[in-house]
Amino acid sequence: MAKTPEEDDTSVATKGDHEIELAVAELEGIPLATEDQTDVKPISAIEPEDETPFDDLSISEVTEHLKRSAKMVIDTCMDIRRGENVLIVCDPTTGDIGQALHEAANERSDRVLLIVMPKARHHGEEPPSPVANLMRQQQVVIAPTRYSLTHTKAIRQALKDGARVATMPGMTNEMFSRGGMSANFTEVKRRIGALQPHLRRRRILNVKSEQGTDVTFEVNWREWKLDDNGICNRPRMLTNLPAGKAFIMPREGTMNGKVVIDGSWESNLVDEPITLTIESGMVVDVTGGTIAASIRQEFGEAAGRLRAKDRENVWTVAEFGFGMNPHARLFGNVLEDEKRLGTCYFAVGDNTALGGTSSVGIHIPGVLKEASLWFDDTHVLDKGQFLLEL
Repeated sequence: MAKTPEEDDTSVATKGDHEIELAVAELEGIPLATEDQTDVKPISAIEPEDETPFDDLSISEVTEHLKRSAKMVIDTCMDIRRGENVLIVCDPTTGDIGQALHEAANERSDRVLLIVMPKARHHGEEPPSPVANLMRQQQVVIAPTRYSLTHTKAIRQALKDGARVATMPGMTNEMFSRGGMSANFTEVKRRIGALQPHLRRRRILNVKSEQGTDVTFEVNWREWKLDDNGICNRPRMLTNLPAGKAFIMPREGTMNGKVVIDGSWESNLVDEPITLTIESGMVVDVTGGTIAASIRQEFGEAAGRLRAKDRENVWTVAEFGFGMNPHARLFGNVLEDEKRLGTCYFAVGDNTALGGTSSVGIHIPGVLKEASLWFDDTHVLDKGQFLLEL
């Protein structure tokens, strides 16, 4: 399945009607962190220490894990204040998470509602009208659901009316309890903000890997998105959890080389590496067994739905980014895979959310596990090890 715009979630802050539309479509805008950036140390991904398989945990142990993550969401990510109207929207697949969030929110406010709505059929399906109407009356909306509500009219209207919103599409009890959701998002925000001076005036990016990746492209350094940090504490802000990445649109027509996807493609771990050959910003060949064949078919079908003059645009390399969440895991869920510290990702297809011209209705990311990355002559990643001191 293609990663639709509904699944392409990250953090934003907005101020007016036009910005709200951009918030949902473009996912950008939170000011950069300004905390003191002295006395910081290099960071690396955190590997779990012989964790008990989640399915082997007792009910009480699962409950404690859920409570801990819920407290982080309520206290740190959303910073819920006393007396705020809070709506938690879940579905039958996320009831335990909804209950944990409800209990944590009740410790901060006495105006908390928990709604269990029917499970949607696909990303972007509108919630029932009573739920949408309730959203408009809230200062905080938190939505752990099987399918994303991010790109719904209901969320756009809630943002317009001043709510701050966190969506968690595809969230499971294990995802909520471990991995990227267990990060300290205050620290994630600080470190992503600390990237700013390292990005300034860097124009040429080069990505390599031992698997065969060697690709170079240009960027407009002012367009880096450093707002996917998990902090959503002001009106009309929208975030997706788990968070933690920096990303940008490659300058159209400038990318050349090969990208070898060896981590995950969309929401599936890769058994056989997928090689994308890129010329002038467009994928011109895809190899790598059965997955490559399915990619060619999927993008071919997407192209067939477009006007003839637009069809080749489905192969635009639309987005590049790298993970900044040291707790995130690479396990076949793109919303977390691309945020794992030390990974890079490339997305192919629609780039209009980032200001591009390729409006093609398909957007699929692929993750590289152990790439090396340079900003001009600044070495940022070395075989998946993050080198900058932040």
